[in-house]
Amino acid sequence: DVLPSPEGPVPSVSITEIRQYLRAQGIPFHDGYSCLHTPSLFTDSRDSQPPASSVPYTLFIDKTTGSFLCTATLAEGTWQDFQANVELRHRGVPPASLEEPEEDTRKAREDARCIWERAVPLWDLLDEDETNKTKAMFGISLVTDATLKRFGVRYLRTAKSLVFPWFSPRDATLKGLKLVRVEKKGDAIAYVEETLPRFDSYRNLFGLPLVSRRDTELVLTGWELDALALHQATGVASLALPRGATCLPPALLPYLEQFKRITLWLGEDLRSWEAAKLFARKLSLKRCSLVRPGDLQPRPLEALNQGLNLTKILRAALPASHKSIVSFRQLREEVFGELVNTEQVAGVKWARFPELNKLLKGHRRGELTIFTGPTGSGKTTFISEYALDLCMQGVCTLWGSFEINNVRLAKIMLTQFAAQRLEDQLELYDEWADRFEDLPLYFMTFHGQQNIKTVIDTMQHAVYMYDITHVVVDNLQFMMGHEHLSVDR
Repeated sequence: DVLPSPEGPVPSVSITEIRQYLRAQGIPFHDGYSCLHTPSLFTDSRDSQPPASSVPYTLFIDKTTGSFLCTATLAEGTWQDFQANVELRHRGVPPASLEEPEEDTRKAREDARCIWERAVPLWDLLDEDETNKTKAMFGISLVTDATLKRFGVRYLRTAKSLVFPWFSPRDATLKGLKLVRVEKKGDAIAYVEETLPRFDSYRNLFGLPLVSRRDTELVLTGWELDALALHQATGVASLALPRGATCLPPALLPYLEQFKRITLWLGEDLRSWEAAKLFARKLSLKRCSLVRPGDLQPRPLEALNQGLNLTKILRAALPASHKSIVSFRQLREEVFGELVNTEQVAGVKWARFPELNKLLKGHRRGELTIFTGPTGSGKTTFISEYALDLCMQGVCTLWGSFEINNVRLAKIMLTQFAAQRLEDQLELYDEWADRFEDLPLYFMTFHGQQNIKTVIDTMQHAVYMYDITHVVVDNLQFMMGHEHLSVDR
């Protein structure tokens, strides 16, 4: 994914400007948690002009970026697209029609439909023994058939994968799938996920069609199986984020506006806890509570399997918003969490650089690391390997390469990722490129000397959109331009 280039960055719009524009155009709105709510420009309700109070407010404008989504028609776009549609309406022209899905999206949906039709409901496997073995393999022996049926989970025998559907919240058509299979690595088991369409356009909130308009409480989980366990044990509306604790795409925020209270229970490690705090800021701190990971509070599926009381754990969730002054009593639980998880507190460890772990402990947010060395000593080569190591572990990474262009940088990183010279085996290129594309890796399109404010604005935009937690600038000298070198900046 390429972020906006310096020639045409996304013009930033403030919430004040958005409000002023809506008032000037006579568009009624009210304030939500992350979005402003207005009547849709894309439905026919405006033709008969009923009183504003009775028009459903189905269009949501993101307070940070100005992007909009109409949940009634699934029309979406930038703040500039919204303004253009308002102008069209004033001229009596119907709003711009919804774009047809791209060829790739259409093909992904067609593939998803074929897989969905081949998959069978898990409780429908003819052999009860096979059903029990499959449930045991995924650790869901205690999840009832009724729960699996309610969430529409199926099983694809040929791939030995559970199949989780993504239904459109508008008309319940199938928009995509997530396939999850189990891989054994020695004694440990790993869950391998694959999505249709691919990750960057997979925007499913698993379980959304089951949420009723009257629901005001929600638990957000980082995994589909956790959502099943939570709903079964507590009866509370439960949704799973498409990429777990990696990121919360802003495009999903409108669907979470109806909830007065959201509890984030993303996983059982400190990275999930850090992600929960980050997501709570996007969702509005005042309505969020967080379940702190610990031995007595593992992830929901594990809690169900251990016979723990999930309702009790939810009631004990900590409010996300701390007052400006706190006593130790309020911090006590968090301090205990840091003592219990000393290894995790040190940050995400490098898999390829054990010596580096001894020096830096791990990658932690809010820290700055500077690599220096003469020209040609291998700084860029090393830093791309160092960043790739973290990125492969799910750390969302943003590259600002001011010295070498993105194509060359991506070629270096792809070679390091594949651990072989692909120019000698071009037939393998697509396979490795597909896997590389699924990494949470983004590149800024700047090159050479840049205005610092523009670069910072782009970084902030990336942090909000993609939940970036690792930014690489290579290198400062090129970004600043040579004439700044004498200035102590």
